[in-house]
This record gives sequence, structure tokens and C-alpha cells, in this order.
Amino acid sequence: MTQIIVVTSGKGGVGKTTSSAAIATGLALKGHRTVVIDFDIGLRNLDLIMGCERRVVYDFVNVINGEANLNQALIKDKRCDKLYILPASQTRDKNALTQEGVGKVLSLLAEQFEYIICDSPAGIENGAMMALYYADLAIVTTNPEVSSVRDSDRIVGMLQSKSRRAEQGLEPVKELLLLTRYAPERVSSGEMLSVVDVEEILAIPLLGVIPESQSVLKASNSGVPVILDQESDAGIAYSDSVARLLGEELPFRFITEEKKGFLKRIFGN
Repeated sequence: MTQIIVVTSGKGGVGKTTSSAAIATGLALKGHRTVVIDFDIGLRNLDLIMGCERRVVYDFVNVINGEANLNQALIKDKRCDKLYILPASQTRDKNALTQEGVGKVLSLLAEQFEYIICDSPAGIENGAMMALYYADLAIVTTNPEVSSVRDSDRIVGMLQSKSRRAEQGLEPVKELLLLTRYAPERVSSGEMLSVVDVEEILAIPLLGVIPESQSVLKASNSGVPVILDQESDAGIAYSDSVARLLGEELPFRFITEEKKGFLKRIFGN
């Protein structure tokens, strides 16, 4: 049975698109037919991070409006044959998405894919509400700072009241926490909330902790999902998160400050 997963947050710049690309790629690498949809109508960044921006001909809104069929709009990933991308439009506004239109496209995708990843725009405007409405599972993405966590808490409220499952009295949307840009040394110095702090505020299960890493920016600029960089802490952390999503029990890495040896304390890194 197809599972619809929304990657969401209340605040922009927390790594939703990076996480959507990484999680979708990780699921496909595990052998699951996966599609990732960009709901950020008017901006469109997913295709850049996936490295397929020059291959976009038709988009999500074209399919909703009947201007192209689904197969014309889907882009097959270059690196993984079980992964596809449905890009957003850069020339329309967010009101181009309708509940009926989104539902129709998701029904068509469910005939072909095991996992549908919805990359949500930030906030609670139309695109974000459309992205979360049909979700079976939500990956609530946040940075370890008060404003980001507070805004994510509002999104949890929306999932519990504005989703299709909530409206129809079905089993609630399953919520999981993905904590990004985590730096244990900054937690120790009091500059950042700890994992425990964020878990206490949001009160949802922890899926993964992604460490702050230059490899994320490097991968994005190269059009390569960071999960493919298994030399980086961030890539490893995303792989762990995908494994947990699929039911594996793994310890959490990169959440404690690395103890510096004698030479590192004297000479640095």
C-alpha cells in the first residue's frame, strides 16, 4: 500500500527540501519505488537539489490542469532507477494547487509508487496545507532553536486538525521529528536547544538528528542529495533516518560533543 509522507515545518530554511531529497533517495536505494513532489509553487528548488533542473519540461500544475499527463511531467533520477521527481511550477502562484487536483495526482501516483514524498513549503499558506492534507505520515523538520521549534509545534497542530485524516475521523497522521543543523558543542555552550529540549516541546518520536555540516551545502550546490555522500556525517545521519523510517532500530549518532584529545586541544583540528 502506498504511503504519503509530507516533509514539513513552520519555518523556512530548516532543510525541508534537502531532507525530502535525501529521504526519497534513501528509500529508492533500499529498493522502494519512490516519487518526490515539490509543492513550493512559484519558487521550485527540489529540481536543483536533485540535479535535474535542465530536464524540467512539464510540472505538477500542468498535470493538475490537464496540460500534460503524469508520465510527461515525471523526471527519472539519473542515479537511481526507482526514484522520480515531480517538479513545481515557477510561473504560477500557490493558489494553482487545489485539494481536488492534488488528490487526483496523488491517486495516479499511488498506482505506480510505494512512497510519495511531499516537499512542503514553509508556513501555513495554501501550498503547505495542500502538501499535508493527504499525508499518512509527517516528518516535522526543525532546527534546535526556539523560533523554529515553536513554528513546528503549530504545524503539528495543523496536522492534527486540518489533514484529511483529521477531517474524516481516521487514524491520525503519524508524526516524526527530524532535527537538522545540530551542533553538540553549541548545545553545550547554551546557544542551541538540546535533543531532549526539542523532544519535550514537540512531544513526537525522534526519527533522526542531522548534524550541522558543510557537506549539505556542497551537495546542494552540486545537485546531489547529501545522503549519497557516505563520507559525511550528514549523509550517514540521513541513511540512519531512512533505516528507522523503514522500521530498523538504530542508535542516534552525532548528538554528543566529540571529546578532543590532547593534541587537538593544543593544535586544534
